[in-house]
Amino acid sequence: MSAVDEQVFEFRSRLNLTLLTGLRARDLPELVQHMRTVPGAVIYHHTHHFLVQHQYLSPEPPNDFAYWVSNIIQEEQLGEQLASIDLLRFTTIRELRDALVGVIERFLEYATHLRTAPEGEEFHFMQAVSFVLPTGETVRNLTELRDGIERASLACISYHMFDARIRLERGDNDLSRWLDSALGEHKLAQVLREIDPYTHTEDGLRRRILADVNARLEELGRG
Repeated sequence: MSAVDEQVFEFRSRLNLTLLTGLRARDLPELVQHMRTVPGAVIYHHTHHFLVQHQYLSPEPPNDFAYWVSNIIQEEQLGEQLASIDLLRFTTIRELRDALVGVIERFLEYATHLRTAPEGEEFHFMQAVSFVLPTGETVRNLTELRDGIERASLACISYHMFDARIRLERGDNDLSRWLDSALGEHKLAQVLREIDPYTHTEDGLRRRILADVNARLEELGRG
């Protein structure tokens, strides 16, 4: 949102650059050791990059930790537990990290035989570096919001629905925050807030938001 005029919503997009950290894990103790200390951008990458790389699949594939544990270490039950963690519950990367680490630590307390990844199949930690870009698109009312969402890139939708809520630790998506504070559209804000973005493709998420905004415009006789 614009820092100058809170009544104006400014669409922004983001460009992600993926960097290797040089850290890798061959087994679960090494995995959880690194997970405790890596920057939050690493945790974010390994739990969210599937949203872009597999945007045509719904529901999205599991996070990288769950995939590696299930398919490389072959601890399927643990992998299922990691995959079942509801990302929507968390509003900070710290909370998400603690949940992931906690699941693995509880498993290690009772594990008697730990598998090691075959050579070449180690878990490589990568970091997402994001660049936030202005789009030049600003809106001041629901009709303009609807039109802006139609034109916005998928990266723009993802930034306002995913990055703003958990990576930027705003605790809410940008659209709902603006609808609440600028337009007083509390009901629509809550409707968008209750969308589980992790169960939609990026394009499907855009269509869902548009449907909800259009429904509100029809209620107001502006459809």
